[in-house]
Amino acid sequence: MPQSHGTRRRPSGTKRSGRVPPPRRAPEAGPYGPGAFGPDDPRDPYGPAEPGVPPERRHRIRRVLTSNITIMVAAIAVLGAALTVVDLGSFVDDGSKPPKAAAAGLSTNDMLAKLTSASDMDPIVADSIAAAKKRAYEEHQRELKRLKAKAKRDAKARAKLKAEKEKERLAKLNPSSKQNKAYGKKMSALKGWGGCWSSLLTLWNHESGWNERAENPGSGAYGIPQALPGSKMSSIKSDWRTSTPTQIAWGLGYIKARYKDPCGAWSWWQAHNWY
Repeated sequence: MPQSHGTRRRPSGTKRSGRVPPPRRAPEAGPYGPGAFGPDDPRDPYGPAEPGVPPERRHRIRRVLTSNITIMVAAIAVLGAALTVVDLGSFVDDGSKPPKAAAAGLSTNDMLAKLTSASDMDPIVADSIAAAKKRAYEEHQRELKRLKAKAKRDAKARAKLKAEKEKERLAKLNPSSKQNKAYGKKMSALKGWGGCWSSLLTLWNHESGWNERAENPGSGAYGIPQALPGSKMSSIKSDWRTSTPTQIAWGLGYIKARYKDPCGAWSWWQAHNWY
């Protein structure tokens, strides 16, 4: 037999107690409004009743928390907090990540953007840049040419100065023709040719004037004995260019090998104007 509304069948064998069950909440606004279910009914969308909170207040709080405006305000607050965290993180440089400019590569879009911006340069601007580069190059070349010319002039001036100083130094060291003749007479006597001194004196007067630096511009013969070439005298000593004794020693050796003594050399010279 169907139960009547508001009654509940007791299980068989259960004694009736003296407690009276609490009255059910009256339904509100629809089949699932507040009061539609019992205080402990799990189907109640407002949840179980909290101690000390009247049902009406609890229902008002639930409606406020679940309203669209409340949800929107909460979503805006969460989004603002997230943006704040992101912005703060962008200012913190902990060294754990490289800067964006140091990225390993560019995306295709980034490369295309750079190429597009470069190709959009105004031709007039490009011409002005090219003209500036040309002027800079020409100025650089002129400066190089000037520096090279200056270096060449300086080198030439240094060489001339060095030659002048060397000439002055040698002039101070050069013996006179009288001193050279004294060397010749003594060395000829040591050779056993004292009786031919006058022949040797006249011979080398014609050849060089007894000047150890005499040089024939046509043949290149050099020194007191006019050795040809002058470097032949290096067989005596390496100072052949300036040493009177070295030149005289070489000249006496040449005379002995070809003419036996200065007398024979002078006789040959008189007949041929060379010896």
